[in-house]
Amino acid sequence: MEPDEATRVRQGACITTSPDILRDLATDPSVTVRASLALNPALPPQISAILAADTDARVRQILSRKLAPLTPQLPEEDRQRVQRNAVASLTAMVADAALRVRANIAEAVRDLPDGPRDIILRLAHDPAVMVCEPVIRFSPMLTPEDLVTLITSGPPPSTILAVASRPKIGAAVSDAIVDTADFAAIGALLANQTAQIREATLDALAAQSEEQTGWQEPLVNRPHLPAVAQRILSEIVTGHLLETLAARRDLDPKVGQALRIALARGTPGAVPMGPVQPPPIGKPSAWALGLRRVEPARDAEWPRASNLQNDPPQRRLLQRSHAPEEGAPAQPEGVARSADYPILDALRRNATPAATAMLAARAGVPVSVIERACELQSAKAVVSLAWKAGMSPQTAVVLQAMLARLSPDLILRPGPEGGFALSEDAMRWQLAFLSGGQA
Repeated sequence: MEPDEATRVRQGACITTSPDILRDLATDPSVTVRASLALNPALPPQISAILAADTDARVRQILSRKLAPLTPQLPEEDRQRVQRNAVASLTAMVADAALRVRANIAEAVRDLPDGPRDIILRLAHDPAVMVCEPVIRFSPMLTPEDLVTLITSGPPPSTILAVASRPKIGAAVSDAIVDTADFAAIGALLANQTAQIREATLDALAAQSEEQTGWQEPLVNRPHLPAVAQRILSEIVTGHLLETLAARRDLDPKVGQALRIALARGTPGAVPMGPVQPPPIGKPSAWALGLRRVEPARDAEWPRASNLQNDPPQRRLLQRSHAPEEGAPAQPEGVARSADYPILDALRRNATPAATAMLAARAGVPVSVIERACELQSAKAVVSLAWKAGMSPQTAVVLQAMLARLSPDLILRPGPEGGFALSEDAMRWQLAFLSGGQA
């Protein structure tokens, strides 16, 4: 006489049930029996494989909860054997369409230091946030290269946000996040105090925070904030954020003094500060160099803004560097490129520290190199920096006039064909001279 359902349930859950009976129970018509079988801690790998393809998602879900956590509790040899046998079952379930099954597997394997790598990667690339997030944020098996590949694969915003929240990500991963121009992810990255972010990137993001005000608070509270970023923020933030910035113990002395004076006068950002010398910087990320997804200003009165010098040639230069209207024909090589507009806009607002920081970031040089070129009032040096930063020859003219304050007769203008007035060898020499032989 065939046992009733209750008896079959007990048999499925019992660790002493023979493999033959377990195999029969794996195809039992009762989902309750098959579910109890999935809970059996002594389930042979071949039976797990059968249940991994079960038609009922609840059975697969129970099995997915059980398989991976078993391995850390076994001796090394047995643990490796169980892991190898479990990979096939886990892989089958990861590929399953049931969302809850994939989510349970992700929760089960997220902390494993030596779990099945192919499954970890598949889960990290899962489009569902409840599946990918646990693995992305916590799996020790994901390398920086894995994370950069994940970011550059065009995932949904929730995936990038999960990477930005992962503890102790490196500068290369942070650069990849900034390159996406995902404002929410960048905000999460800035709030992630264990993430490494290059100084040049922080400087440029500080300059951009005038528009992206949600970044200001995490920037002000960020540990190891570079002096240039401190100075830029001191001219932007107000209210309690300004007080928080002024209370930092690592505040640059010049910035701190200017802030105390400004707060005492009630005019934050009104006190000019001298140059700040930050440590050398590495290659910054593309988005931090000004490659933004925001529209540049199209103010028709830009050339006549009150904070620009009243020199007609300079106004004409700015007018020629103005952003084109939508639908306008492509601009020739001599006219400013769209990536140049953040720096041009900073110059328009007389925000010299912000313009200097963004130019340094784009050129991949210390801010001190930009400041030295301006102090020398060297047209060749400024043109060379603009070239290295990937800017147009016409923007190089604006930089000479508005950043280095060169008179019109000293400005190096584009050549006859609209290119740079200097050869590439000459510009490389200028960069080597500015940086002490390390262009």
